[in-house]
Amino acid sequence: MKTSLSLLAVLTQLVASAPTSNTVSGAKESSSIAFPPLDYTPHKNGIPYTVLNSSIQPWERLVTHPGSKAVPRASEASCTGPVADPGQPYWYPQMTHNGMSSFSQYKTTYPIYRDVTASPYNADKTGSSDASGAIQNAINAGAPGGPTRTQNEMGTTGQDAVVYIPSGTYLLEDSLQLYVGTVLMGDPNDPPVLKASSNFPNDHIIYGKDPNQDGTVNFYITVKNIVIDSTNIAPANTIALLDWTVSQATQLTNVVFNMPDYSTGHTGLTNSYGYSSNTYMGDLTFNGGVVGMNLNTQQFAIKGVTFNGTTTGVQITGCTDCVFVDCTFANAATGIQASGDSGSLTVIDSTGINIGALVRGTTPSNGNNNVILENIVNPGITFATSSGTVLSGNVKDTWVLGGVYNSGSTSVSHYTSGTTLTTPRSSSLLASNGKYFTMPPPTYDEYPASQFINIKSVSGLPVYGDGQTNDAPNINAILAMYANCKIIYWPAGTYIVEETILIPSGTRIFGEAFATISALGSNFYNAAAPTTMVQIGNAGDVGTAQIQNLVLSVADVLQGCLLLQVNIAGSTPGAVGLWNVHFRIGGAAGSKVETNCDGTPDQCRAAWGLMDLAPTSSVYIEDMWGWTADHDLDGGNGQTIATGRGALIRATQGTWLVGTAMEHHTLYQYNFYGAQNVFTALQQSETPYWQGPGNDAAPAPWGSYLQAADPTFSNCASGDTLCTMAWFELLTNSKDLFLYGGGVWAFFNNGGGCSGTNCQENAIDIEGSSAVYLYGTNVHSITNMVRDGGKTVATESANAGGWGGCIGAFLYST
Repeated sequence: MKTSLSLLAVLTQLVASAPTSNTVSGAKESSSIAFPPLDYTPHKNGIPYTVLNSSIQPWERLVTHPGSKAVPRASEASCTGPVADPGQPYWYPQMTHNGMSSFSQYKTTYPIYRDVTASPYNADKTGSSDASGAIQNAINAGAPGGPTRTQNEMGTTGQDAVVYIPSGTYLLEDSLQLYVGTVLMGDPNDPPVLKASSNFPNDHIIYGKDPNQDGTVNFYITVKNIVIDSTNIAPANTIALLDWTVSQATQLTNVVFNMPDYSTGHTGLTNSYGYSSNTYMGDLTFNGGVVGMNLNTQQFAIKGVTFNGTTTGVQITGCTDCVFVDCTFANAATGIQASGDSGSLTVIDSTGINIGALVRGTTPSNGNNNVILENIVNPGITFATSSGTVLSGNVKDTWVLGGVYNSGSTSVSHYTSGTTLTTPRSSSLLASNGKYFTMPPPTYDEYPASQFINIKSVSGLPVYGDGQTNDAPNINAILAMYANCKIIYWPAGTYIVEETILIPSGTRIFGEAFATISALGSNFYNAAAPTTMVQIGNAGDVGTAQIQNLVLSVADVLQGCLLLQVNIAGSTPGAVGLWNVHFRIGGAAGSKVETNCDGTPDQCRAAWGLMDLAPTSSVYIEDMWGWTADHDLDGGNGQTIATGRGALIRATQGTWLVGTAMEHHTLYQYNFYGAQNVFTALQQSETPYWQGPGNDAAPAPWGSYLQAADPTFSNCASGDTLCTMAWFELLTNSKDLFLYGGGVWAFFNNGGGCSGTNCQENAIDIEGSSAVYLYGTNVHSITNMVRDGGKTVATESANAGGWGGCIGAFLYST
């Protein structure tokens, strides 16, 4: 890659000639780039499947297998691992792959794991012959005698598959098409190269969006540890490397996009095949090309991305709420072309090197086109519009272009040329370089296979993950036995638990293909005294607990189930962490909630709450979706589900939430209650679709089970049913909160349309707090954006813009 100053001049000249669309003949699906209008509403109905066997139900015939108590063994008693041994072969393909699709009629024969170079696929990894057909066959494969994954017959959650690509070079003469439930992954030690042929016929090398589903329901897809290469294709040809028109619970990480230098036609990533609702992607590299990312989506948190020699790093065609954290833009004409960012663009802890301008955007009007820049290193033009340069040089603190509020005041100051604000970050949230701490998901590639234990393969402690066995006692025994000893590999499947799973300090868990832990039984019935399903550490613990690639759920209507509580604090930032861990209440096979909750909310208090970050905890969380189902992923069942609470954050020691979403919970989505020292990069949320005029008024159906941290809705006048709807963000008695990129959306009243564009009265409430910094707050169809000390101070109408309303900065007691 050339890095001389002359490259900047060449790239600048290329901007005018760069194509504005990635659509060419041969596309597998019609591409449209259009930001949704204000009256856009998501799907309310389930997804019909022509064939779906749901006869296997965990509550029908729960099996209790004989187990053994954890007996100390000499080898584990002396174990102080895991012990790293860099240079050894990657551990994952060496494991016993005994995962299953627990609620499929083909559960015993359906293959979760597929090595594309093994029989019957036999992909060529030398780069000398076409491998696209072999890899696609591995992606498509179903069970012997059953449907393939292309046929849309196994339900969204019934066809999970890990398609493993060993190191090598794979020549592609045709595109790869992914489907919901696909994990496409390579060896992180030596990522495989997927290299398009010189005569490549299509407009994308990989289509990430399942063509059987709309973009907004393309959940549970992963691409990681690979290189996508278009350098064989002429630089002027129009080609994109990856279509990523997907939504929540998707993971794109550790991917390199290699494109020709000085290209006028190559784009790394697009999401233009319909509308999508993304949460997170990160730790990516884009080399060459005319555009790195062409974004057209609802919201995104983008972390740790490097653009080198890409004419335009990011082209924002449409985005309401985009947050960039710790990104580098080098040797480019433009870092981010933000003309299509209608709400807020937030860029923090990022660097420009030898670029024409870091951000090019639009002068804001009212609530449109807010820009937040913080801790930026860039010696040249930092922000420019078509009228000229607005800001040059480094940004040592926070620079805001747009509307700014201070607590206690109902007046907004609009800064069309920008203003500098002071944001004194908490030291507990920072890395040694002064940036907010962030961390990619651990691959554990430095550890050999001998340092891993398959949780289903421990002698004397059988664990089944079959959706019909109470696995809790033996899971707990294994976790206790191997803490501070081995890394736990958790194969695909649904693991029924009838008691709390305690994850002790010293535990590292690597889940496979959205492996699911699902609560069941009377231990989780008491809504007045909820029981935790998964507990990470005990109060006061300090150490290590890392978990990734799991789904937490309930197998029945369990009003006394708190799905996750974190008590432990990391010994260092990131020592306690969750990556690609998601919650799902209802909406999927294997739970009574899917089939029994098409009535009224009081009949389906399906879970007490999703997550509690306790006061003693300190945890790094990245890429999390906390979803109470609004529709059925595996059939056409109606879903009227009243989960009590989303995320309760009481932590004080240091908390990082990077790319998270909480949706459709009855009382609140995010509740910062006595919290301190919290950093968030995108917190997206929606209210339950069943709330509003004509249905139960919050706190119903939870009014008899409220606790101290719960809202009472006493601020609502009698009969004001647009007020008695779930809070999106509650901030009470908290301090040192640094919240970047809030996206809060309301779409329905009682499952139907709203009156005009007013679906809800209130979004965010702040009480008794100090040093609270809200940057880039966006709302959709909500009258009052922020309440301060019991009074409304910011409304959507006063900040009209974006997808409804947007505020550049709200500073509370700072």
